[in-house]
This record gives sequence, C-alpha cells and structure tokens, in this order.
Amino acid sequence: MTAFYLVIGASHRTCSGSLRDWLATEEAEVPDMLAHLKAAGFEQALWLSTCDRVEVHAVHPRPLEGALDAAAVMAERLGIAADDLADQLYTYVGDRAVRHVFSVACSLDSQIVGEPAILGQIKAAHRVAAGAGMTGPELEALLQAAYAAAKRVRSDTPIAEGATSIIAAAVQVARDIHGDLGRCAALLMGLGDMGVLVLEGLKEAGLGRVTIAAHVDRRAEAMARRQGGHFAPWMELDSALAGADIVVTATGLGRYILSRDAVKAALKARRYRPVFVVDAAIPADVDPTVAKLDGAFTYDLADLERVALEGRAGRDAAVRAAWAIVEEAVAAFARERAERAAVPAVAALRAHFEQERRRLLAEHAGLNAAAATRLLVNRLLHHPSEVLRAMAAGTDGGGLPEHAAAERLLFRLFRLDGDAKNETERTESVETGDKRS
Repeated sequence: MTAFYLVIGASHRTCSGSLRDWLATEEAEVPDMLAHLKAAGFEQALWLSTCDRVEVHAVHPRPLEGALDAAAVMAERLGIAADDLADQLYTYVGDRAVRHVFSVACSLDSQIVGEPAILGQIKAAHRVAAGAGMTGPELEALLQAAYAAAKRVRSDTPIAEGATSIIAAAVQVARDIHGDLGRCAALLMGLGDMGVLVLEGLKEAGLGRVTIAAHVDRRAEAMARRQGGHFAPWMELDSALAGADIVVTATGLGRYILSRDAVKAALKARRYRPVFVVDAAIPADVDPTVAKLDGAFTYDLADLERVALEGRAGRDAAVRAAWAIVEEAVAAFARERAERAAVPAVAALRAHFEQERRRLLAEHAGLNAAAATRLLVNRLLHHPSEVLRAMAAGTDGGGLPEHAAAERLLFRLFRLDGDAKNETERTESVETGDKRS
C-alpha cells in the first residue's frame, strides 16, 4: 500500500499563543501522545512541540483520514471537540508535507528566520519517536533528507547569522544598560522560542539569576528546571517584575501582557533603577507606551536586528538562497523516492523473465539457441499482446485512450521508436544498394 507523508499542526501562523501553550507538551509527555497516535492507527509519526508550533510529522496510507485522527488526538489533549480545533490547524500531504518539514528544519518557517533551536528540537522529537517504535524507513528517509538540507542551508548561506546577531545585540544592549550581567536578574514571561534563545544568550554572557513565568504553570516550572532558574506563578508577576533588571516577553498571545502601569509600578518599587525590556514575541507583548517611561529601555526584535545588521539586503538574499536550497532538496527527495518506488516493479519483471527462461530450458532442453530465444520471446510477449488487443477492443474495461497510453509507455520503456527508425534506415540502405547494383 502506498504511504503518504502527512503534516498536521498549529503554529504561530495559525493559532493563538494561549492555545499553543495548552497544546504544547513537555518531553516527558511526548511518549503518551505517540501512544495516542499509535492507537489511532499511526505506525510512523513524531510529535514536535515547541513554543511556536505543535505538529505531527507522519507517514500514513490514508492521509486525509490520518489528518482527522491526528486532529482528534490534539483536540482530546485540549478537552475540546475536533471541529472546534479544525480551523486553527493546517494539513499538508505528499510533496507539500515534505516541503514543510524541510522548511521547518531549515528554520525558514520560524518567527525569526534562521533561529538555531528548531533543528535540535526536531532531532529530539525524532529520538523520542524512535524510542517509542514509531519510526520506519519512510519517516527516517524524510528526516535524514531534512537534516541534510538544513546542514546545507547553514553551511552555504549566512541565514543563521541574523538570529545569532539579534541575541548578540540583546547582550550588548543589556551590558550597555547594566554593565556586569552577573549582578543582574532576568524575568522570562512566556516560553516563545526566540525569548528562550535570548535568555540563553544572556546566561552565556554571565547573567546572574533567572525567573520564568508562563500562562501554563506546569510548563514554566519545567522550563525553570531546564534553565536552572526559579519559577514564578503568572498571578504573582508584580513582585517578579520589581526584582527584574531584564524582562524578556515571549507569549505571542495577540494582546499586550506587559502594560505601562505594571512597568511603572515595578520601576517605582525598584527605586527607578533601569529595566531592559526585550519584546521577543510576534505579535507584540509589550504596550508601546512602556517605551515612554523613564528608565524603561524597550526593544523589540526589529530594534535588535537594526542594532545587529547594517541592512536587510544581505538578509533577504540569504533567505532567497536558503529557499533555493530547500526547493532543490525537495525535488531531489521526490526524484529519489520515485526511483526507489520503481525498483520492486523492475525486480518483479526481471524475476518473471528469469522464471520463463528456466521453464523453457527445462521443457525444451535440446533446442538450439535460435529456436530457444525465438520461443522465449513469443512466451514473454504472449500475455502483453493479449492485454493490448483487449485494451484496443475495449473488452477489458479500458479503451483507446488507455491503449494509446500503454503503447506510448512501451515505446518509451523499450526504445521502440529508435529501433523502428534504425530498422527503417537499414531497410532503405539495403534497397538503395540493391538499386545501385
């Protein structure tokens, strides 16, 4: 049975940050989600969960049915009906699914193109799926090809430099404002991928303390453990804000979660010591009027990119070059898969020919080479000839269009056009020679 590639998911492009927060899973929960997919009929699937997306990458013989089943698993996690989730999900099948997986692995579908975290997240999801027995040859081939494309994009284009430069710019501005980061405390509000990357960049630069808060407390607690920091309940953000020298927001909820009044109160509690606010969310998390407060230095990702980059021309060229690599890799993957699909048919044809050859030799051991080959050719062509005649007559349920297509395929497979032309030329040459003599 033919297996189709399938992707179904929700991302920053299609659904709210709050829904992604509830749908997202920690690594320890992923085996349970894979078990639900297996129970729904999936044999090859991985569950990719980041702050920007939750996706199922799978192989399924009936992709539309598989999409409905995967959507049901996601909806069950949220405790809602699948129909209520459907308009916030996307489904890709076949080549579109392949292209999407490649683009995600190459960080071309991320909020910040070129961010380095996503490839590691896919590989982690791959390892969990393999451990759960949910990988197979088709899914492995897809993922390995995606990894190869991502490696090419990172080695052949400067696309990763943008995200790296944004993080470096955040570190630079933080040092300009506060000096020694070892004496600073940071608060991460929300768990968006770019916010986590900025936080990790600050930690590598020597950041002293980290506190993490998110709308879903269990996820904030898990992230705090991974980052070696503290957890703050979302309902207790006022005190956390007052203690933060650096605030990084990354919820992407589609509304402002950091208001002017909240920052004003925090500055007062801090005795007006400055605070560096990084809005790492798309859409924005921070009320624009916060930037008007004395002591609040507010930067969004575009501001940091301007600090990091002299212009966007080189950035846009890198993105175009990366997409060209992806398109080339997708085409090569489709071509290789089609070639592999043809191998069983060729092997079966070869086995059939060999079987007929052995049978003929067993039945007519005394035949000379000319007679044996003539008899073998007749045997091999007997059934195809009958089928072609039946197709031409329409007695097999086909008809002339199907017969014509079959003839064209035969001429192409066995180069009959060339043989007919060569035979005609040989005949004309002989006839011409006869006339001259």
